Amino acid sequence: MGAPGEGLVPGFVRGPVTVEVPATSANLGPGFDCLGLALELSDTLVGKVIDEGLEVHVDGEGDGEVLLDESHLVVRAMRAAFELLDHRPPGLRLTCTNRIPHSRGLGSSSAAIVGGIVLARALVAAGTDLLDDDLALSLANRIEGHPDNVAPALLGGFVISGQDRETVWAQSSPVDASVSAVLFVPPGGVRTDVARGLLPETVPHADAAANSGRAALLVSALGGHPEHLLRATEDFLHQRQREPAMPESLALVAELRAQGIPAVVSGAGPTVLAFVTEDADDVVRRGPAGWRTLRQRVGGRGASVLM
Repeated sequence: MGAPGEGLVPGFVRGPVTVEVPATSANLGPGFDCLGLALELSDTLVGKVIDEGLEVHVDGEGDGEVLLDESHLVVRAMRAAFELLDHRPPGLRLTCTNRIPHSRGLGSSSAAIVGGIVLARALVAAGTDLLDDDLALSLANRIEGHPDNVAPALLGGFVISGQDRETVWAQSSPVDASVSAVLFVPPGGVRTDVARGLLPETVPHADAAANSGRAALLVSALGGHPEHLLRATEDFLHQRQREPAMPESLALVAELRAQGIPAVVSGAGPTVLAFVTEDADDVVRRGPAGWRTLRQRVGGRGASVLM
């Protein structure tokens, strides 16, 4: 016999179930709110349905900072998925091993949301049949508010995404095998709502047109023409507008780009992402003192259930 709280609950798998979900970088310069890329860095979630109660444990990023109750973002996402699945567990045990820095523009909230949804459906018997990726993406978008991070967190790779009224769409696009990235992660974060609050309500038509051309070129550059990455990552809509919240990040972007390195603000920042196609050592050495520098493979898998 198992210990108390360890029995099989009807409608659910015995567990525990482990899910790995990647960090993501959105925007990538000109692709504001529509382009997103899965990174190598990931969080690991372990969940199990128990007889009663809620147990949440966090190791790594957010340990001692996030609340360990129903307000925890992974728990909220799991509850929303369980509602869609029409399965309500009597109790949950959740362990989060977090490696994705919080409030740094690397999709930590999207990883929590997508990871929670995928974990919930994996805990339900035949859950994937009841909640496919289209429904999972729609739910994740509803919780997050925009699909540019949740789409690659769920699907992996490089994803072009958007929303038409209630319909969320996502299209995967290839990433050339020669492309990787270097992340420069500053010691302090910036909340997404603060970064978004700096954006103007309207933009000049010429800037919108220039951004459209760069975003289209970026799809081609990442897909097989990386020689165009510097031009393709140029932005006119959101990066310089956010400079008051992250002046060091924008200064680093400008410095790297002046040296021919395709650098952008990752998501809402303040992390800086630089694309590389050859040896990354020279780029890694350019990291500011006190910042974390991480080499990353890009375009890998999305949220995955580990067997």
